[in-house]
Amino acid sequence: MPKPETAPTASAASPVSPSATGKVPTPTLERLTTYLRCLIDLGASGVETISSAEIERQTGVNAAQFRKDLSYFGEFGKPGVGYNVAELEGRIARILQIHKVQPVLLIGAGNLGAALMGYPGLREHKFHIVAAFDNDPHKVGKRQWDIDVLDLRRLHEVNEVLGARIAILAVPASAAQTVTEKLVDAGIRAILNFAPIIPRVPRHIVVRNVSFLQELAVLSYHLTEGGRNGKK
Repeated sequence: MPKPETAPTASAASPVSPSATGKVPTPTLERLTTYLRCLIDLGASGVETISSAEIERQTGVNAAQFRKDLSYFGEFGKPGVGYNVAELEGRIARILQIHKVQPVLLIGAGNLGAALMGYPGLREHKFHIVAAFDNDPHKVGKRQWDIDVLDLRRLHEVNEVLGARIAILAVPASAAQTVTEKLVDAGIRAILNFAPIIPRVPRHIVVRNVSFLQELAVLSYHLTEGGRNGKK
């Protein structure tokens, strides 16, 4: 059982709009996904109530930081009790807009694209790849993981029907900027970019750049630092 704690008063209202409390820092949003994963696992294990101290033990995020992150969106929890796991999971999911299905377009049906199409974690969090696009005639017209690979030239036409606002970009660097511009023209407003360049976009477009090489290089550096300190 979680230890009693002093938590903000419960509120049945919808989370406060970020505009009412100021812009939400990106690290806060990143941590919300960590809390959500933890809460999903706890709920599946039959845990009904949790304290911020237990969240710290489960996620490694300081309890005070956890409470501060939630404070951007209103009041959570009950004094002396803590947080109802199912309720907090639902509210965080609504904050992140993943309480409902989010259609996603995938651009690039190569090895990485195929792996993403088959990744079950996307659907578990209500991100559904509804169409994949490529310009390789050997890939266009094929079906992978129950997803049709369509000709990139049909991007605008198809998304007029699908209405997706999120896209995953998994194309070579040489094609990334051109494809990004096509995505913006097709109504995409948020892009997860796996291409090894940082695409130029209008201010209203959000891009998250993912670089495996960058992450591995950072890990390699830390290994070197550990070696210098005599650690193995």
